[in-house]
Amino acid sequence: MNRKTLVLPAVIGLLAPVLAACGTDSGSGSGDAIVVGTTDRFTATKSAPAPVDPAYAYDVGTWNVLRQTVQTLMIQPKGDGEPVPEAAQSCGFSDSGNERYVCTLREGLKFANGDAITAQDVKYSIDRARAIKADSGVFALLSTVDTVETKGDREVIFHLKTADATFPYKLSTPVAGIVNPDDYAKDKLRDGFEIDGSGPYTMKADVKNDEMVDAVFTKNPHYEGTLKVNNDKVELRSFTDADDMGEALQKNDIQLMTRTMSPAQIQKLSDDSGGDIDVVEMAGLEIRYLGFNTDAPSVKSRAVRQAMAQLIDRNQLVSKVYGTQAEPLYSLVPASITGHSNAFFNKYGDPSVTKAKELLTQAGVSTPVKLTLHYTTDHYGPATKEEFEDLKKQLDDSGLFQVGIEGTPWTTFREAEQKGKYDVYGMGWFPDFPDADNYLAPFLDKDNTLGSPYNNGEIRNTLIPDSRREADRIAAAGSLNEIQDIVARDVPILPLWQGNQYVAARDSITGTAYALNSSSTLQLWELGRGASG
Repeated sequence: MNRKTLVLPAVIGLLAPVLAACGTDSGSGSGDAIVVGTTDRFTATKSAPAPVDPAYAYDVGTWNVLRQTVQTLMIQPKGDGEPVPEAAQSCGFSDSGNERYVCTLREGLKFANGDAITAQDVKYSIDRARAIKADSGVFALLSTVDTVETKGDREVIFHLKTADATFPYKLSTPVAGIVNPDDYAKDKLRDGFEIDGSGPYTMKADVKNDEMVDAVFTKNPHYEGTLKVNNDKVELRSFTDADDMGEALQKNDIQLMTRTMSPAQIQKLSDDSGGDIDVVEMAGLEIRYLGFNTDAPSVKSRAVRQAMAQLIDRNQLVSKVYGTQAEPLYSLVPASITGHSNAFFNKYGDPSVTKAKELLTQAGVSTPVKLTLHYTTDHYGPATKEEFEDLKKQLDDSGLFQVGIEGTPWTTFREAEQKGKYDVYGMGWFPDFPDADNYLAPFLDKDNTLGSPYNNGEIRNTLIPDSRREADRIAAAGSLNEIQDIVARDVPILPLWQGNQYVAARDSITGTAYALNSSSTLQLWELGRGASG
């Protein structure tokens, strides 16, 4: 019978100054591989030849590959909340100022090839990512690290430049993954799709025309960590579109599909009263937004960006394109995250052509303002085109803008965006970890992931550092709210909506409620086989 399951999120707790160790449990799997479908594309290009190197990878698809294969000192638990030790036996701040963080490795840690893991390997991995400074910007997650020290084979000490209460979360991200120095050069990215780590799985990639079309994850016999691995083998299969992926699920060619399904697909599967496919709905922390190259002539005037913020009707956009699968967002920080404020609604209120016209008139901007909205055709799902058609219509109907839209495949789109070739572009964000800092610093701090020219000294030099000093994230709300207010005023980024996340699976597959966590981490180890019906 077809069922729709709603998974409620755990309450996101406060960061603890000391984190206790967790026990190890590795379950035995069964039989054939569980096949999981995705529309994520994994491509090696001339400009990005190393898509799955932990020192480069910085999108949800490649991170979901790395989280199965590369182990980190910390990990975000399946029920959300504070990170817990993974490759580490224990980790915690050793000073009251949150500037010295000490981890002790588990005993007997090995890479998948059997080589022992030492504290020196951890230092090598962190120092390598910081030194390479890949143009993806992922190294910025480690920006508060000053030096890494080791004591013996098991103790790693991180000396931070400034207090950073979010640092335990950052050590749970793939950029902090432990790699073998024999396989990863210290000053060069590793091209292609080979991965060698100590995570719960090893991976064998099927690569065609520089694209990984299939990956087989096999349980790593040397794995030591907190995760219980409920299967022996999982296959991740990449599809060109959601319809092909859905057809494969109906035929049982795959047993589970995740991002990105179309809104219509989700609704149909949810409404079906019979069959053997279950839909699991989970609260998500994904956001969508418009980004601006604030140096570009068409949007250099703050009034132009403010006018767009004043005009766009998020409720109409969400209702028309995504229905109940998303909700309007009036800040970069989602509503369920501590430190959220409705900064854009507080400043602009309801959509108003009159107010938008006043903003442009007062700034001496001639209308209609001509600009192009750029979006990616194959990264955020099939509804993206419809979303941008509605945005174009809203802006054009105001009489204040004359808008074109242009869709581009992700590999081309991302490179062009980072090089500043787009004045206005649509992007999504799946958080690296569930904290307000990770919805602000990656876009606004130095070496931001967008390559944005926007630079606000108060945000970078005062407000972000102040917020990171607070282990109690409620106490950081003042600084976080100020940042959101400045973003609403200057509009270097225009938030649009936040969405839920969905998994559809054959009812013989168990563990689907934990197949994704709130940060959209794919947790393949949770999947198993049970009786259908």
